[in-house]
Amino acid sequence: MAVIELTCISCPLGCPLKVETDENGAVTCVSGNTCKRGEAYGKKEVTAPTRTVTSTVRLEEGEAPVVSVRTRTDIPKEKIFAVMEEIGRASAKAPVKIGDVVVADIAGTGVDLIVTKNSPARRHQT
Repeated sequence: MAVIELTCISCPLGCPLKVETDENGAVTCVSGNTCKRGEAYGKKEVTAPTRTVTSTVRLEEGEAPVVSVRTRTDIPKEKIFAVMEEIGRASAKAPVKIGDVVVADIAGTGVDLIVTKNSPARRHQT
């Protein structure tokens, strides 16, 4: 049996969790949580951790040089570096709106990389 200590990030309380696993890595007990979300977080974090990735990509012809992006949903934690590599090569063309897809199925995760801020095209001087 192993005991993994975590801090829950499901809500602002930050409960100190203890997650017990059996010899096969299956969760047998979660303690320290004050709500069901903490129990679910503890189980997921030990068996299949995921993260939402946020960053910026170059914005072609935009008023700003970059635009903020994030993965639409969580991705497997082990895919973060592959996702960041693709983000580093990605760019968007202005104008863009919140929710526009910059990279579909980023790094083979099945999750799209989306814009998180409206950004207009650069105004051309006449």
